[in-house]
Amino acid sequence: MGAEDTEDVGHIGRIGHAEHFGQVERVGGGQGAGSTGAALAGLATELVDARFKGLPPDADGLTVGELAAQRRNLFTGGFTTPVLALSAERLAHNLELMETYAARHGLAFAPHGKTSMAPQLFHRQIGHGAWGITLAVPHQVRVARAFGIQRVFLANELVDPAALRWIAAELAADPGFRFVCYVDSVRGVELMDAALPAAGAGTRPLDVVVELGAGEGARTGVRTEAECAAVADAVAAAPSLRLVGVAGYEGEVPRADPERVRAWLRRLVALAADFDKAGRFAGTSLEEIVVSAGGSAWFDVVADVFVEIPELSLPVLKLLRSGAYVSHDDGRYREVTPFNRVPEEGALEPAFLLWTQVVSRPTPEQAFVNAGKRDAAYDLDLPLARAVRREGAPERPATGISVTGLSDQHAWLRTAPEADLEVGDWLGLGLSHPCTSFDKWQLIPVAEADGTVVEYIRTFF
Repeated sequence: MGAEDTEDVGHIGRIGHAEHFGQVERVGGGQGAGSTGAALAGLATELVDARFKGLPPDADGLTVGELAAQRRNLFTGGFTTPVLALSAERLAHNLELMETYAARHGLAFAPHGKTSMAPQLFHRQIGHGAWGITLAVPHQVRVARAFGIQRVFLANELVDPAALRWIAAELAADPGFRFVCYVDSVRGVELMDAALPAAGAGTRPLDVVVELGAGEGARTGVRTEAECAAVADAVAAAPSLRLVGVAGYEGEVPRADPERVRAWLRRLVALAADFDKAGRFAGTSLEEIVVSAGGSAWFDVVADVFVEIPELSLPVLKLLRSGAYVSHDDGRYREVTPFNRVPEEGALEPAFLLWTQVVSRPTPEQAFVNAGKRDAAYDLDLPLARAVRREGAPERPATGISVTGLSDQHAWLRTAPEADLEVGDWLGLGLSHPCTSFDKWQLIPVAEADGTVVEYIRTFF
């Protein structure tokens, strides 16, 4: 797994964040790792103010870098509830675990950046061996490029002319920029070729992979191998495009179980082999063939099947794209993580905790805290009550407390007889689904186990 050139990223989270990525120093165009560091360092100049939920009111007017340097305590340093925090130790653990897993299984890794949309975390992931970053839409690519990400895998077909022209300009300006995206239709190929400048007119061809659909009724992707061949033929006839491999998303396999997922992945591997045998990658100046899959629920099966990829005419980049691991969660991904099936390989740890405060205790069986749908992910599962803090007392488990519903700014709690909860207590909630947790918070404190806030993560949704 080759990691792109970058500076030491161990300190990146401590240097703050910028108000708008367009205002920081531009780092595309081959300006190199030094400019990447300047862009990240420039984020420290953003002023703390009322835009950012949960931060101490008396920190207004400080820069994020100045606030980080104060190393305030999350519980005694003036932070207001609700406030979402990431565990410094668990974040580091998750990054290291997936780096080790990918290396052990011979996989390149392009974690899906849509999960966090946090350039600081992108660079940490790269610092932990990631090949690049997967993204889904043009805006996300612009964020990544503004902070110097040199390898992007776009897990989507891109047919927007303005976005395609921008990508072409990025490729022309920066010889070190690698961009790969899906194609899943002949029509899409035609639209892409019409929007892109002709290859050879000061640009490089845009690299594409044919997306194999996960089955009837699944999301995007070409449904049959014959249709895949037709899309590949269309790419061959488009001077602005270059076919570099095949890809897909096994998480969309209908009624997914290990055998159904395995069967689809073997179709993907066979498609790559068939394309190679037919000479579809010949004469295109390729150095490798891309075969890519891998969400956060089945990467163990991806690893097993990708071992079966036969020797092809070129080396194969076996590209895994799981993204939720960076924070993991206390709900859906805790239940479906492949590490449940392969516990000998380790275990991810939920790194999020949403700290709320009890604002009403109307009956012995009911309580309300001051965080709701505007603060907590709720698209997959309700939050889980994890911990209680009371002034002057040690943190303890949230025994007998459960979340039964969410309003915009309140969580509804059911409290059993053994629950010890009163107005004013802080209640820590574990969240389900990282992708819809990060996007509710623009600036996220990262706290060590004793509550010391050591950095702030800026998101760009």
